[in-house]
Amino acid sequence: MKRDLLGRKLVVTGAARGIGEKVARLAAARGARVTLIGLESDRLRDLAEDLGAVASWCEADVRDGAALRSAIDGAAEVMGGVDLVVANAGVVAYGTVRQTDEASFERVLDVNVNGVFRTLKYATPHLERSRGHVLVVASALSFMPLAAMASYGASKAAAELLALTYRQEVAHLGVTVGLVHPSWIDTDLVRGAEADLPSFQGLRRRLPYPGNVTTSADRAAAAIVDGLVRRRSRVYVPRAVAVANWAKGALNSPLTWPWARRFAARAVPSLEREVEALGRHDQVTPGTNSPTVETKSP
Repeated sequence: MKRDLLGRKLVVTGAARGIGEKVARLAAARGARVTLIGLESDRLRDLAEDLGAVASWCEADVRDGAALRSAIDGAAEVMGGVDLVVANAGVVAYGTVRQTDEASFERVLDVNVNGVFRTLKYATPHLERSRGHVLVVASALSFMPLAAMASYGASKAAAELLALTYRQEVAHLGVTVGLVHPSWIDTDLVRGAEADLPSFQGLRRRLPYPGNVTTSADRAAAAIVDGLVRRRSRVYVPRAVAVANWAKGALNSPLTWPWARRFAARAVPSLEREVEALGRHDQVTPGTNSPTVETKSP
């Protein structure tokens, strides 16, 4: 195992499970000190105990600015600074625009956009001192609209532009900023959507590559940790997602609209019926009856 993060001090949000957990484990194995921030205190505590003396944890909601600021400041105090940040916390909601309720839509935006804003804002003083690097976990859906995922896609497109703007604002401070664009990753979020909505798996299979494949969380974490080491400006998981970014003008053009319209006409009715039968729009955290708050990703 490479030790190319030896002595580096990393903060990960949404660290209790999924990509966040895998990033924390791999970064610690490669020498980093890690602070885990999230909401599932039992899982955070167990993960920190597994990682040993290099890890600390703090329960905080990215929707709560005061709590998040305290957690980041506390991480800097415990670790002696912050060199690296992975803004990973994210959620999804079910339903089309006409179907989903306002509270669920707003919650997705608050976690996925405002949560990133708060993370960047309160990490900036520490990153300025260390001339550090931050990776914002966006999505392939930052530039690829997908029917029935309006709240998630809108939030990830906004997170991308937020990160790109922030990159300009902090460049003179010596802080560098990158974006992560995963496609479907084998996490509780994707597995939960497939369990809740049977049509979701069929929808994914009908997408063109790489939208029709699932990548392991370990592979996604390895790409992110390599991105931290190399201070990458873009990380694509799988790498073929880069093509979708480069070709987003064509993907959203009149040329492809006939295909997109047929695709949506086939997918939307069954998805709406399944959401209606499910009786909720928020995804539930595995093993609980409460909404998922910090997970990743498509």
